[in-house]
Amino acid sequence: MSPISYEPISRGRFDALKELRLPVDALGWVPAWLATKARRSERPRSILLLPGFGTGPRSLHVMQHFLARHGHRVRDWGLGVNTGEAKKLRLALEPVARSLIDAHDEPIVVVGWSLGGFIAREYAREHPEHVRRVITLGSPVIGGPRYTATAERYRAQGHDLDELERAVMQRYATPLRVPVSAIYSKRDGIVAWQACVDRWSPDVRHVEVGETHLGLVLSPRVLALVAQEAERD
Repeated sequence: MSPISYEPISRGRFDALKELRLPVDALGWVPAWLATKARRSERPRSILLLPGFGTGPRSLHVMQHFLARHGHRVRDWGLGVNTGEAKKLRLALEPVARSLIDAHDEPIVVVGWSLGGFIAREYAREHPEHVRRVITLGSPVIGGPRYTATAERYRAQGHDLDELERAVMQRYATPLRVPVSAIYSKRDGIVAWQACVDRWSPDVRHVEVGETHLGLVLSPRVLALVAQEAERD
């Protein structure tokens, strides 16, 4: 496979301040939440939720409740906090995914927030027969942690960001054969939006929204979008 190239991505030191908009945004969500009615899906799916770096299942509790109210069969990944050890977590995910597949005798939809979305994609790359669709929310698909607010934390732990970036790009040598819905926002203060755009996999549907990174798992508009994408064939 020839090397994949992309335009350099710059992150400003104050990008994370965009996340301070969350309380203001949340006030605007109140009418939408009050008007939300549970719509029972005509295509209920088995859905597995993967949290972002440094967070656990509780971070996706609102999403889990929302999707369950719409008739989907939803569970968290059961692996606790996302430690950032992507390979280790990807391997540990297999028995969890298999149990959900066996319970309903169908492939699953894997929804991942931030790093959880990267892990979801790479699991689907290795086990396409297990996954019906991947939905990512503000997930970096290039650069590893380089284009995220966690870059310095990884560097401080002794990780070589150049090597991590190369390792991520080498994964593209194995095509991603599962459909992906990539939800991203230019207001994301944690992950550079450009790093969330996959120009090389064959079946990726990009959807731009206007929420912050934290808002991607709390906004009623985005949650409704996740439910809609989950039902796609």
